[in-house]
Amino acid sequence: MTELLDTSPLGVVRRFEAAGFRAWPASSVHYDGTWLVRLTAGNAAKRLNSVNPLDPGDNRDLGERIARAARRFESYGRPMVFRLSPLAGPTLIERLNAERWDSFSESLVMMMPLSNAAVDDVMHLIPLKDVGRYVSAAIHVHGHDPSVRPGLSELIGAIKPEVGLFAMEGSGQAAASAICVHDGDLAGLFEVATHQQERGKGHGRKIVLSALKWAKLRGARIAWLQVEADNEPAVALYRSLGFVEAYRYHYRRPSGDSA
Repeated sequence: MTELLDTSPLGVVRRFEAAGFRAWPASSVHYDGTWLVRLTAGNAAKRLNSVNPLDPGDNRDLGERIARAARRFESYGRPMVFRLSPLAGPTLIERLNAERWDSFSESLVMMMPLSNAAVDDVMHLIPLKDVGRYVSAAIHVHGHDPSVRPGLSELIGAIKPEVGLFAMEGSGQAAASAICVHDGDLAGLFEVATHQQERGKGHGRKIVLSALKWAKLRGARIAWLQVEADNEPAVALYRSLGFVEAYRYHYRRPSGDSA
């Protein structure tokens, strides 16, 4: 934790942004200056299909670069989207404001030292080795259409750091699921969800703590996650576990577009 506290605010952002790109890899990655353009044919998630500015001072040729990125998105059949963290500079934001780009889906990046996590007495949940079994559980828990199966399976298979796939049962079916990515001293939580009929029973707390216990035993010291700001139950759960806000990001799209 000292390492993070001793760095600048933007240093903290850069560290978690880099970990997020490793943990949730896009199938196509292209740099335009310090803009990271991520596109994924098999998965429509915004995180996997967005322009990610990584240097507040990179403001050259904004019009040309936005147009180039738009062509890349069009070739993938994806709507043009910027994902703006604190690494996006004010000049770019002013440009998007002037062109009346819509702002949507604000998210929090939260963190917690694992020394503060109450994981010692939590149930030891063994990660699933069968990706197909995890994907089936996740589709049920999230209420996804089965058509997402190939894209989700491909995404999980592309993750380079160590991955823990977690699922809990309730009433004979999957009740909660989560992915934990152990990357050095970081433990990133992704796709944490509880089935709508199983909420309020503590499954979310148990699966999060079990995943963090797994990562802590492997040497992780800092837990982190991303959660949509308007998901009040999830934000409340994470705060109750000891997570605090590190920074926020949001998405922008041309006015009238949908993502």
